[in-house]
Amino acid sequence: MTSADSGFPRRSLLGGVAGLGVATALPTAAARAAPASAETAPLGRHPSNWPDPEPYGLADTRPDLWPREDNSFVLPLELRPRDENLGRVWIRDTYVNCFVVDGRPVYVATGTTRSPGLDGPAPWNDGIFVWVSPSLEGPWKLADTTGIRPGAEKGKVWSPEFAGENRPGRTVVAPWQEYWHDDRFGKRGEAWAPEVHYFRGKWYIVACTGDHSRKVGSFMLVSEGGVEGPYRIVEGNIEKPFGDPVTGGPDFIEPGAYFHIDGSLYSEGQDAWLVLHNDLYARFRDDMEDIVPTTNLPKFQQKPYAPEPYLEGAYVFKYEGRYYLVQAAWDRTSDNPDGTRRYAYDKPGPGRREHQYDAVVAVSDTFEGPYSERWTAGVGAGHNNFFVDHHGRPWSTFFLNPSAGHWSDPSRRADAAVPGVVQLEWTGPAGNRLYVKRRSLGRTGNG
Repeated sequence: MTSADSGFPRRSLLGGVAGLGVATALPTAAARAAPASAETAPLGRHPSNWPDPEPYGLADTRPDLWPREDNSFVLPLELRPRDENLGRVWIRDTYVNCFVVDGRPVYVATGTTRSPGLDGPAPWNDGIFVWVSPSLEGPWKLADTTGIRPGAEKGKVWSPEFAGENRPGRTVVAPWQEYWHDDRFGKRGEAWAPEVHYFRGKWYIVACTGDHSRKVGSFMLVSEGGVEGPYRIVEGNIEKPFGDPVTGGPDFIEPGAYFHIDGSLYSEGQDAWLVLHNDLYARFRDDMEDIVPTTNLPKFQQKPYAPEPYLEGAYVFKYEGRYYLVQAAWDRTSDNPDGTRRYAYDKPGPGRREHQYDAVVAVSDTFEGPYSERWTAGVGAGHNNFFVDHHGRPWSTFFLNPSAGHWSDPSRRADAAVPGVVQLEWTGPAGNRLYVKRRSLGRTGNG
């Protein structure tokens, strides 16, 4: 993350792409739409903050906070052979950003993908793919890795299978990232939630190894060329992920093998920080080869829910001078004593079921905090990132989580796990909130 200051049947959906010209159609509930024109007129006044559900921790489920036909679209990413049957790229943890390189905008996209023949990204996947484009609308092409690995699958910039490229003084795949096998899962090892960053003239990828890896945690790669690579792992990750072992994760993870996941990068000026889930962050060393050593990683000052559920995908985004801490939380349903339905960011428990994987956000005047109370910024948009396009307009990614809840329903699952982007709206210096762009109804207040 960088500072922002600088229902249609499947075949009918895909048949509509030519008419749109720029985008794959969205799933039923999110609908379909081309992106807003670059010449879209700005709002004369800032929209208002919505009153939050009370008590703190209830989820805002209003349809206006969904990605819809008027505010979002699915990126038309170049297909790989594995994508042909589905007709689009299957992806989770969608990440998109825009960087200015040599005076021109470069858009990048990546995320958690799955290997051919598997239903998801575990117990193994085959690495990290990157797409690039001159604009948000496209054309989105796989990064041209053919000059680095002739004959290999185009766009794959890093994979555990590249361990054979390790050389003395240059590690591409650390031993703890390599594939391994056991009797329970067979082949194991995967990379999840990658992000691509351009910082001080170099390309970086921050990602984490998944639950089936020898060690589970966050790591960073640095390119020795362009966005296509070749990449190597930074020195601080040759032996282990960032930070120290912590408790957590599934019971099949070996003791001492679980570290902090969902690593992200925030940069401002010449400084950069690693952002982790569990409220943590760390400053990178000046050479970007590791984080600055510390006995205990510092924590963001947040206003937690009571009780605090498990949060994922922490991301910091600076916009109009304020810092926005974006996290993913499951909105779980249960029954109130009067029989009405409760929607809240609760911990798992009897009678509670996952409903939507939301993006919750808090704002602060400083990177460290204290951050405000969180609000629901996007329904179903969890494990996302915020970014600005080269016109300065703010956007969020989304992917529609098929692992549980609304998008796991058999009638919807085929339309989940998409590379989606949705416009955001800012409620101005008085409101200081970013929401998924809501319908024009109710645009009063905060001038």
